[in-house]
Amino acid sequence: MGKGPGLYFDIGKRARDLLYNKDYQSDHKFTITTYTSSGVAISSTGIKKGELFLADVSTQLKNKNITTDIKVDTNSNLLTTITVDEPAPGLKAIFSFIVPDQRSGKVELQYQHEYAGISTSLGLTANPIVNFSGVVGNPCVALGTDLSFDTASGNFTKWNAGLSYTLSDLVAALTVNDKGDTLTASYYHTVSPLTSTAVGAELSHSFSSNENTLTIGTQHALDPLTLVKARVNNYGKASALIQHEWRPKSLFTISGEVDTRAIEKSAKIGLALALKP
Repeated sequence: MGKGPGLYFDIGKRARDLLYNKDYQSDHKFTITTYTSSGVAISSTGIKKGELFLADVSTQLKNKNITTDIKVDTNSNLLTTITVDEPAPGLKAIFSFIVPDQRSGKVELQYQHEYAGISTSLGLTANPIVNFSGVVGNPCVALGTDLSFDTASGNFTKWNAGLSYTLSDLVAALTVNDKGDTLTASYYHTVSPLTSTAVGAELSHSFSSNENTLTIGTQHALDPLTLVKARVNNYGKASALIQHEWRPKSLFTISGEVDTRAIEKSAKIGLALALKP
């Protein structure tokens, strides 16, 4: 598969990953992953949200170009995802469903070319929602759109468009979301690859509410095993985290968030521990 413009989801992804990383959390999370002698990965996750405790167990099986992911959660839902990588050059097929939800079945096809990236998905119901996204361009400049069509009502439920500009050390993106109601501009810049130092920003404007949201963030590696991140938005919410890889692929993360406009309130503290052999 040649390196092309990617898929629509890739537009603005570098800035989103920096600013809204899943490691920013106020919960207590524990994950342990083990591997069987045949290479099957089994992961168990527990999350404490206030007084509520959630857990899930997942497993991943790989056979040549077919990957099967199975997860069971606290509510006894069984999520299965089957991914077939490159049944044809540049093509990926994904089939997913949740038991016992009979309306959850979905088939997705992704195709990436040197100058285009296409993704389409179809719900396995009598009146499915059809999703389509397409990107044209090259690794430097990409222009795309993302659509959803409800066959039951005959209406478009989603219409987005985006443009991205990528160089070796920076990524800039401009997207129009919510059927034209939200305009978002984002920027990601790699300051120093040696220390994983990067900065990013995202500015969103809602035309219906006439509100602006600005989020700025950064990351920096204190040493090869320790990474720190921080972000702040124009509503006064400031977050920071430190993540240490105390053994290969095993991470310990402490994160916190404080409302600078209500400093008398207690800060939110999150802890996460991920263990892998």
